[in-house]
Amino acid sequence: MKQKTLNEYVREKYGKKLYKIPINAGFTCPNRDGTLGKDGCIFCSGSGSGDFAGPAGSSVTSQIKLGREKIKNKLPKEEVGYIAYFQAFTNTYAPVDRLESLYMEAVNDPDVDVISIATRPDCLGDDVLDLLTKINGIKPVWVELGLQTVHERTAEYIRRGYPLEVYDDAVIRLRNRGIETIVHVILGLPGETKEDMLRTVKYVGDSGVQGIKLQLLHVLEGTDLAKDYREGKFECLTLDEYVSLIRDCLDVLPENIVIHRMTGDGDKKILIAPEWSKDKKTVLNRLKGKL
Repeated sequence: MKQKTLNEYVREKYGKKLYKIPINAGFTCPNRDGTLGKDGCIFCSGSGSGDFAGPAGSSVTSQIKLGREKIKNKLPKEEVGYIAYFQAFTNTYAPVDRLESLYMEAVNDPDVDVISIATRPDCLGDDVLDLLTKINGIKPVWVELGLQTVHERTAEYIRRGYPLEVYDDAVIRLRNRGIETIVHVILGLPGETKEDMLRTVKYVGDSGVQGIKLQLLHVLEGTDLAKDYREGKFECLTLDEYVSLIRDCLDVLPENIVIHRMTGDGDKKILIAPEWSKDKKTVLNRLKGKL
């Protein structure tokens, strides 16, 4: 592949391997608190896509400490660092003073090299961007935007809650602030053809962001997507289809974009489909072999 992987990128930029520590900082989402809706996106689990983050009731500091403890036996002998990943729900959806307090807990940890913040493009007011710019002057900030698709019919089906132009505007404003931006795309959304998915991926690449996450659609227990799956309204991609699709996605992406993810993990306790995604080692080996 012509693009750098996340591991290659961080080793080149920071001179060491960086491990992500997912954090649940106790946020909610406009798709859940009644502002836009109460049920969330159709694919989103009860943990707000933070199935592997720490307990919401604990501090950011304690979650970072717990995250280090969980992986300490896997660490290489070389120097490593950490990415504090504010993952669960919408991590800019709160008053700025609360956001600053939470972010600064991560900033003040000497082992944390990067602050990565998952959010929605419609939750980036100027006051939030001012704060992110300030934090970015202390330690690097990555903003991860949940786009998923550029197709409005699919966006309506998954209950995304904002039109594509909101994403376009958010990317421009983040670029103007010099904040590194990564975009989440879901591959295999119901009703989308291969051409639809490639159009989304190319759109993201052409929008000038620095990174992309290519995420396999997971059907999780307790979601409305699970109901549609059980009613036979759609089928998940096969492993062969997915591996071939990833290769085609990389072909339409620019060389300077960083590939942060080529698949993804679904919590095995609540994962319904696709079953093949549970064997992550096999999936990664197939991807490496194809690419």
